[in-house]
Amino acid sequence: MNYCTHCGTSLRTGIPEGDDRPRHICDSCGTIHYQNPKLIAGCIPVWQDRILLCKRAIEPRLGYWTLPAGFMELGETLPDAARREAREEANIEVELDSVYTIFSLPHISQVYVFFRAHMLEERYSAGSETLEARLFREDEIPWTEISFETVYRSLRLFFADRKQGSYAFRLETITPDQRRMRGG
Repeated sequence: MNYCTHCGTSLRTGIPEGDDRPRHICDSCGTIHYQNPKLIAGCIPVWQDRILLCKRAIEPRLGYWTLPAGFMELGETLPDAARREAREEANIEVELDSVYTIFSLPHISQVYVFFRAHMLEERYSAGSETLEARLFREDEIPWTEISFETVYRSLRLFFADRKQGSYAFRLETITPDQRRMRGG
C-alpha cells in the first residue's frame, strides 16, 4: 500500500502505539490501514454416495479439481458465501450441515472454511469459473488432480469420517513445508 484510501497521502510503515506489528500509517489523517487474512468459504456437496467437484476454469490451478469455494464478499455470512459459491461454480443449491474443516494458511494470509452439505437435487452444471462439474464416488476421485491442499485434506477427512459413521470438526494450520502439493 502506498497511499491512504481516506485522504490520498503517502503512507509510512510503522508500529502504532499499543500494537505489536508493522502497519501502514497515514500521518496526515491518522488512519491506520490494517491488512487481514482473506476468508474462503466453501462446501463438500454430497448427492447420495457421491461428492460434487468442479474443474477450475481460472488460475491458480487451472484445470484442476476443487470443491466449490471462494472468497467471501463484504456483508456476507460464512453460510451465505458457501451457498453462493456452490451456485456460482456448479449451479447447485445446497443445504449446509455443520462447519467441517477450518484451515489457516498464515504464509498466504488465508483461512478456508468448508461446510458439509447436501445437494437439494441431482442437477448441476459448470459455472463461469468452472470447466466441468461432476459427481464422484470415492474411488473415482482424481486425487493427483486436486487443486489445493485444503481441498485434498477436506476430502480425505470426509471419506475417512464417513467410513467411521461420524463427522468430527477439524481445525488445522497448513504451512509450506506441510503441503502435499502446490497451492493452498
